[in-house]
Amino acid sequence: MTTTTNTATTATTVLDASGVTMRFGGLTAVRGVDLTVNAGEIVGLIGPNGAGKTTFFNCLTGLYVPTEGKVSYKGTVLPPKPHLVTKAGIARTFQNIRLFANMTVLENVLVGRHTRTKEGLWSALLRLPGYSKAENSSRERAMELLEFIGLQDKADHLARNLPYGDQRKLEIARALASDPGLLLLDEPTAGMNPQETRVTEELIFAIRDQGIAVLVIEHDMRFIFNLCDRVACLVQGEKLVEGTASVVQSDERVIAAYLGTPFEGAPGAEEVAEVEAAEAEAEATATPEAAAPAEETPATTTAPTEEEDNR
Repeated sequence: MTTTTNTATTATTVLDASGVTMRFGGLTAVRGVDLTVNAGEIVGLIGPNGAGKTTFFNCLTGLYVPTEGKVSYKGTVLPPKPHLVTKAGIARTFQNIRLFANMTVLENVLVGRHTRTKEGLWSALLRLPGYSKAENSSRERAMELLEFIGLQDKADHLARNLPYGDQRKLEIARALASDPGLLLLDEPTAGMNPQETRVTEELIFAIRDQGIAVLVIEHDMRFIFNLCDRVACLVQGEKLVEGTASVVQSDERVIAAYLGTPFEGAPGAEEVAEVEAAEAEAEATATPEAAAPAEETPATTTAPTEEEDNR
């Protein structure tokens, strides 16, 4: 049974996910999850490995089409297409960094501006005045974002040559380039040292202060409880509890989930493996339109990674 603490607010609802269920064949990875994010909020999503967190993110952003339920942004049901979700006002990052490794820092951010550029192919080919104006505007906005994250002096550097922490910041800047009203972050501090984690925390607060709501997946409990206004915990694909940090971290069921204490009806290792395999197959067979429009950073990146859809 889900427990939700009343956190009533007069703020505008930015994200409203209602009854989101994701099945892969006969396997259920996410089951009937409800979640709202209000303007000006930072909301955390936690849960042990295999809880369905990243699968839920994929449902929110159009990478997966939910089997049941709906996802609305500012009152409008979102189309199940990633580029249309981005155009509507939702941007995301991924657990495993996805940058154009052989492009410059500035060029990576400019990629994120494409949903906000109205000029078409012919305008670009003919170098019409409208295109030149849009191009200059995009470059100005990209440089503003690089200054915001502290990478303005590395605008001409190749993304692959950045330190790991800077690559994380660059991915956030690229997401911000689409001018979102809601930013989804999938484990933004994975592989970071304490100093880098603190910098990321301050960056997310600064993003919130610019009027952008944030939904973040994270395994670092200290980070998530310091950062978030509300936290929801997923276990076995279901929302177990939602509330303030103090409520969630003191819930015995959350503690049991992280300690590995079995729940009644908990799936066995074989069922978990089947869900993981189904998610991996769905990711592999996603259409090019649904895939993230970027290549992953080189294998020399030192951060540890795990199978993204197991989150």
